[in-house]
Parts: sequence; C-alpha cells; structure tokens
Amino acid sequence: MKIAVITGATSGIGKSILKLFLDNEYTVWAAYRDIKHKKFLASLSENVIPFRIDLSKKWTIREAIKNINEGTDKIDVLVNVAGKVVAGPLEVLSVDKIREQFEVNTFGQLEFAQGLYEKLDGGKIINISSMASYGLFPFIAPYCASKKALDMLFSSLMIETGARIKIISVKPGVISTPLWSKAIEENEENIGSEKYRDIGNFLKSNAKQNISKGLNSEIVAKKVLEIANLKNPKKSYTVGLDAFAARIVSKLPQNIIDIIIEKNLAKQIDNYIKKSSVNDINGDEDIEEYDDYSHDEDRDPIDTIFNKEKTLDLTKNVEVSEKLKPDSSIEEEKEEAKAEKSDKNIESALEKAIKYNKS
Repeated sequence: MKIAVITGATSGIGKSILKLFLDNEYTVWAAYRDIKHKKFLASLSENVIPFRIDLSKKWTIREAIKNINEGTDKIDVLVNVAGKVVAGPLEVLSVDKIREQFEVNTFGQLEFAQGLYEKLDGGKIINISSMASYGLFPFIAPYCASKKALDMLFSSLMIETGARIKIISVKPGVISTPLWSKAIEENEENIGSEKYRDIGNFLKSNAKQNISKGLNSEIVAKKVLEIANLKNPKKSYTVGLDAFAARIVSKLPQNIIDIIIEKNLAKQIDNYIKKSSVNDINGDEDIEEYDDYSHDEDRDPIDTIFNKEKTLDLTKNVEVSEKLKPDSSIEEEKEEAKAEKSDKNIESALEKAIKYNKS
C-alpha cells in the first residue's frame, strides 16, 4: 500500500485529495491544525493517520516530522496543500503580516519537506501552488510572491538533489474553497483602510463570489492523484481556464502585463462601484450580484489593453452623484455589455499586444 502525507487535509482541496487517495488504497498521514478536526479525520478510515501541524509554529513542524519519520519507513508522495492569503494595499500593510504569509506558504512548506526528504527518496512532492505564481495580482501581492517563491525554491531543491525526488507544482485557478471566507475574516483589518475603502469592499465582494463560483476542489484532487500515479510527470500543471490564461499572459513583456493588470483592475473596480451605487439608490444593500468575473465566452479577459480611456484612480473614493438614476445606470450597463460583445478573443488580443510591444 502506498503512503501519502497531506497537509491542509481538513477542508477544501486538501480534504478532496484525502478522500480520493483513500478511495485509491493509499494510507494517508492527514494533517490538521485545530485539534477539533482530529476525531473527524480518524473516523474517515483506518488508513488515516491524523497528525498536527501549524506551519506558522516551528515546534509543530518539528514534532510532525519526528512523528512521521518514526511511524513509516517510506513516503510515496507528499502533498503540500495548507496555506493562507494575506491581502491588502502594500502602502499600509504590516510587514509582519507579509512575513507571516511567507512563513505559512513558503518557509514552513520547505522546512517540512526537508525533514521528510530521506523517506521521500524515489517519491514525489506535489505542491499546491496557484495561478498567482505567474505574476502580480494587486492587493494580494504577498500571496503571489509567496507562491512564486515556493515554486522557485522547490525547483532548485530538485536540481540540487539530482531529481531523486520528483517535485511538481500544481497551479489552480480560482477554486471554490473555504480559503476565501477565511481570507475575508483574517484580512478585515488589512483592507479596512479609509483610503482604500472602495477597493477593500471590492476585494471582499470578489472573495465571496470565489466561494461559490470557483471550480470544484475535486477537479484539483483528480489532477493530483493522476500526477501521483504517473511515472514521469511534468514539473508544472495548470488547472482551470483562468490559470491557463494567466500562464499565457505571463509570457508577455512586463510592461504589457502591467498595462493589462492596471486597466483590467481599474475597470472591474469602476464597474463594482457603479453597481454598488445603483443598489444604494434602489435601497438594496446586497451587492454580491456583481459578476465581472462571469464565464461569458464572448468576454475578453484582457479587453482593456488598448483602452485609451483615463485609468481609474484606485486610491480615490468615488462619491455617488445625486443625479444618478437607476434607469440611466442600466442603460450604461447595456452599452458596456454591448461593447464587450465586440471584443476579440484572448488569442487575438495577445497577438496585438506582442505586435504593439515590438513596434
């Protein structure tokens, strides 16, 4: 029977991976952070061995390494799932918070893998990275940087050790997991700055949508199981169309990427503020219907690249005009939707971007 070690096994992607591995006759060392989850993990199967690890606390990492090394002669696959999101504007975000981001998503993962490396000889390490590792997503920059650093450090580890252990990075797009609700709760103070109030509200609204509108975590779990059973897996995999698009865009020159990000973000926040304004006028406080991330096939993810309109000032709170009426806003939204229908697809936009840069 194969042996797997899975961190973050109590919810989201980790929980889906755990169940799928059990269905495929793995014995799984399943990690929990909160003691209340230990009984649940043990109840799943006699092939589950619960262990505690909190990647922000070094002593739990050392204790987990000791227990696993004493409890098994080999490990076929280590799946690093556990992680967190630190969000907020870097102008006001505490550097200690950024350090915490790296402790959990990068340093803790590396220290845990180092401690199990001898037992993994001939096996695999599968890191659940993110499409965020392909580039910059404003206001979650610490998360992006921590995932990029995770990929870089583990790639170097594999080269330095002669590929005795195959190390694979799985980069999902937006996945429907409790990570987003946790991110809202844990970052309330970070994104509550008055100067960035509108952006903070946008981030919270967007995170709430990710909870329900992201891909099912089982899709990632199936990919991880497939990789675990492959003899010669690739070094990196994307999961989801948004992750694929992020990988393609990351190949562009950095100045083009910056244009894409700046203008697309400005457009999304502008749309969010307009819709919030309409809801306020209608007396509707629920603004969760905002859906600029819809999967409309005709919508071009980078349609703002050649938009010559003035970029929205992201640090300026927009006041609602007393003259704004629901009917006029609806007409504006119809016009925007009509304009979006005429946008070209992503491949065409990328070709234009490359030609633009060359010229």
